[in-house]
Amino acid sequence: MKTGTREEWLAARRELLAAEKEHTRRGDELARQRQELPWVRVDKEYTFDTDDGGASLADLFRGRSQLLVYHFMLGPDYKAGCPSCSSIADGFSGSVVHLANHDVMFTAVSHAPIANIQAYKRRMGWSFPWASSYNSDFNYDFAVSVTEEQQREGAVVEYNFAPRDLGQRVSNSEDSITAQVARSTGTDLDTFLREAPGMSAFALEDGVVYHTYSAYARGLDALWGMYSWLDRAPKGRNESGYWLRRHDEYDA
Repeated sequence: MKTGTREEWLAARRELLAAEKEHTRRGDELARQRQELPWVRVDKEYTFDTDDGGASLADLFRGRSQLLVYHFMLGPDYKAGCPSCSSIADGFSGSVVHLANHDVMFTAVSHAPIANIQAYKRRMGWSFPWASSYNSDFNYDFAVSVTEEQQREGAVVEYNFAPRDLGQRVSNSEDSITAQVARSTGTDLDTFLREAPGMSAFALEDGVVYHTYSAYARGLDALWGMYSWLDRAPKGRNESGYWLRRHDEYDA
């Protein structure tokens, strides 16, 4: 803890403000660069299960020209969603209505069957759209799921635009943080690690769907509203170990 006078605080705060403004301007420039990425036509037919029945990728736009997808870690064998994804998702429902009225549709997509998704969604009390890719290659093609065979063979796959060697797995210690998180989803470590988080953006023009952007790992931090608040708290993120819980688990 560092203490000082109001005058010292104000001088330091003005210096920090200059850095924050530069950070904001840099963020604006990064947003412009995202929008200038080339659009890649999606020719593959993907099928999804939704609350309203079967749907194509184009159907998920629901009449809008833009679609944002959060790749939520809820695998076919999970009993509960990833707690980190669940923390991010707590902020989705309030944003969806604003996005939908700005020509942008939002949906989460998970690899679990739709019944599993619906059950977890009810538990969490969420209202945002959430589709199942259980019967398609969508998760595999967008680098957020791997097969049991790939994992068993130690295959090299792509994640976050770099090679991911499945043969170099994290510690399998029962006390490791990842193992603890896996248990919280009702799975073993290997099953848990067959899913990964991410987000993707798509555009629909003249009946053709285009992939425009994806982000993974720390690239999702900006979507995590709670962390934006913590970054402005007196002690910042102040993390030692994995402290996150699903919002209905803190009292327990």
